[in-house]
Amino acid sequence: MKQTTRRNFIGKSAIAGIATFIALPALGGLLESFDTAIDTNQSPLKTGFGQQPLPYAYNALEPNIDAMTMDIHFNKHAAAYSKNVKEAAAAEGVDTTKPLEDVLAKVSKYTPKMRNNAGGHYNHELFWKLLSADTNTAPNAKLLAAINTSFGSIDEFKKQFTTAATSRFGSGWAWLIITTDKKLSIASTPNQDNPLMDIAEAKGFPLMGLDVWEHAYYLKYQNRRADYIAAFWKVLNWNTVNDRYNSI
Repeated sequence: MKQTTRRNFIGKSAIAGIATFIALPALGGLLESFDTAIDTNQSPLKTGFGQQPLPYAYNALEPNIDAMTMDIHFNKHAAAYSKNVKEAAAAEGVDTTKPLEDVLAKVSKYTPKMRNNAGGHYNHELFWKLLSADTNTAPNAKLLAAINTSFGSIDEFKKQFTTAATSRFGSGWAWLIITTDKKLSIASTPNQDNPLMDIAEAKGFPLMGLDVWEHAYYLKYQNRRADYIAAFWKVLNWNTVNDRYNSI
């Protein structure tokens, strides 16, 4: 199995710090200061169309997420989204030197192939950064204060997020987002939709997201989605969530 080097991992972690925050009309003035024409290969605030290397070994998250699931999830499912979104971009005249978020902001104007694969690629590029073998990460003081204000406590937040992930019918995602009024909110989306899309019921900037498609957990957990969600909290990289929140 392929693994990234320690040097690449450190580099990727630094880039992941601020993540993929860009201009989105639905988020109004909160995002308008970002130049959407910046080369995606040079800006840590953008998401490109290519798949980035996994920032840890496939077995790094065991026993919570097994190596075979990570291998298949990354090299089959996620790789296909990247391949397909580039095909859709070529067919639909999308400039792939500009951020993928530009497409998400007006995804209703594109084909279902673009919607499904642009969402799938963005969601997975974020998801890998939200996982870590380091079990000692935690919300920083700023984020914890916001969580306490919005949900009452970190335990209540986890409870509500778990409910959103568990109750998502079929395939989809659960999200912690920051809304246009800079408040935290929990949302879920079907399939590969996300809160950056103009068609999303709940719009906002994703701070964290959990993949609840069966391919993300079935080899280890079968139909026990709740067990997978419980394991997610053990490998959640709060440092990434902190950095995304601090970038707002």
